[in-house]
Amino acid sequence: ARGLGGGLRRIVDTNLAGAFRAHPAVAGRRVAVIDDVMTTGATAHAAALALTTGGARSVVNLAVARTE
Repeated sequence: ARGLGGGLRRIVDTNLAGAFRAHPAVAGRRVAVIDDVMTTGATAHAAALALTTGGARSVVNLAVARTE
């Protein structure tokens, strides 16, 4: 993630590991994840990973704003 040292990025990723689980209805579908503000992208990444693992055909992450 931009602006985060490697150690802090690992902490963020570890804290989000397993935080999301996809509903079976996403299987084979295209999914959009919409967030108000994206900081590191770790939450969007974790959500997309859960969705693709749950069978989503594709995932796009959309954010209204991004911090740096």
